[in-house]
Amino acid sequence: LNLVVAPTSVVPNWEREIAKFAPGLKTVVWQGPNRSQRAPELEKADVMITSYALLRRDEELLQALDLRYVILDEAQHIKNPMSQTARSAKKLSSERRLALTGTPIENRLSELWSIFDFVSPGLLGTLKTFEERIARTAQRLRATIKPFIMRRLKRDVAADLPDKIEQEMIVPLAEAQAKLYKQVLGQVRKSVLSEVEKKGVSKAQIQILVALTRLRQVACDPRLMKLPDTDFDADDSGKLGALREIIDEAIDGGHRVLVFSQFVGMLNHIRAALDADGVEYEYLDGSTKDRIERVDRFNEETGAPVFLISLKAGGTGLNLTGADTVIHFDPWWNPAVEDQATDRAHRIGQTKNVNVYKLIAAGTVEEKILELSAKKRELVSNVLSTEGSPLKGLTKADVENLFSE
Repeated sequence: LNLVVAPTSVVPNWEREIAKFAPGLKTVVWQGPNRSQRAPELEKADVMITSYALLRRDEELLQALDLRYVILDEAQHIKNPMSQTARSAKKLSSERRLALTGTPIENRLSELWSIFDFVSPGLLGTLKTFEERIARTAQRLRATIKPFIMRRLKRDVAADLPDKIEQEMIVPLAEAQAKLYKQVLGQVRKSVLSEVEKKGVSKAQIQILVALTRLRQVACDPRLMKLPDTDFDADDSGKLGALREIIDEAIDGGHRVLVFSQFVGMLNHIRAALDADGVEYEYLDGSTKDRIERVDRFNEETGAPVFLISLKAGGTGLNLTGADTVIHFDPWWNPAVEDQATDRAHRIGQTKNVNVYKLIAAGTVEEKILELSAKKRELVSNVLSTEGSPLKGLTKADVENLFSE
């Protein structure tokens, strides 16, 4: 028996792909409230597919299985070595282990250690040893992990894949929006810098993230702040206006569009705008139950021309090659997450060039996030490829720059 563990939303994809490419394999999908009734089927099954949530919940049953292979899909789910998910995965008994991920490093090198602690326990030493010695030297770390990594780049396995054309669109804030942004920046800047001065960057992260979120919300749409006694509307979001123009032009040109946002509230404002514009769309966030049906409808040639997607809920595991235009409404400094979302369209099966737009609010923290995003790319490249040296994490200077006027 072979076990595949994947995010809940991706489990149906594994079932469908196995049925398509290996129909001779007997598969048991271990999900749902009545899953225990399927236990007898496991004796004759070739593949068992379950989720990370059930990996924790059914830990005892899964640990008792005699497994040939354990495959973790989207293995960044075990990036925190202290989490129950990571501990449950590492307790599984199997002959072989495989971790699949497009984002082995999202924020810090200890995430890579946690994945390797599952694949090959002890290879990188203890976490403390790793952080104190190995992680500090990119060349040494690369040499250690190289035999265990198969890095699959799209240019290597899909040389005929159409081009991906990326464009950063700097969008001015609306007048009322710019005024509010300046007010909020003034409020949070002093308190954040004071906390960093007292505690240091690592211990002030909660305050930093809260302040950044407030600034990002204003940069997207003032209505996300839900301020009392205010009367903002759709015209007070510069980026929403730009998005409507891009979508209008794309539809006129016969293109089909994916729109990603990290804020579900922003997606709801976009929905209202598209309703007002008479634009048909599909929608997906963490509460969506019929994900596969919506994906299938969109991928049909006669499907809606726009798909609105929560980055967290739909940034992985979906095949949306029916689209040839991708719009990231709000940037974040983890480029790997954005790249994975873009790859819902730019993947094997795509026959058209894919245009990717990143909407950036001019003169805001979003422009500064782009600079930090470049650092993240360099960190991943340094460890997984053959050049450069690793960069440190967020510094005091970074924080001061983020909250500067």
